[in-house]
Amino acid sequence: QAQLVESGGGLAQAGGSLRLSCAPSGSIFNINYMAWYRQAPGKQRELVAGITNGDFTNYADSVKGRFTISGDNANNTVCLQMSSLKPEDTAVYYCYAWTPLRDYWGQGTRVTVSS
Repeated sequence: QAQLVESGGGLAQAGGSLRLSCAPSGSIFNINYMAWYRQAPGKQRELVAGITNGDFTNYADSVKGRFTISGDNANNTVCLQMSSLKPEDTAVYYCYAWTPLRDYWGQGTRVTVSS
């Protein structure tokens, strides 16, 4: 069964950068939308950024101007470039994909930002 696999998480200092990547393992057809969500300890999962297959993007207010989402429709991959990181960006980041048949979630990659 196809799933999404994230990579690129880790430890960064405040003000630093990290790049997350997500790719499917197996075939996923008709992806219309891909996104990154995050969940910090004790908090609900929240949308960070999303991108449609027409390259329309949306961002949480908290990351606008600091994070950039990009996608590759041919390979069904999505990346999240994170800059000017803050300690409050510390969370597990999840990749998400929506198709007309079902949606998919990755298992998450941890990002820790130290002050």
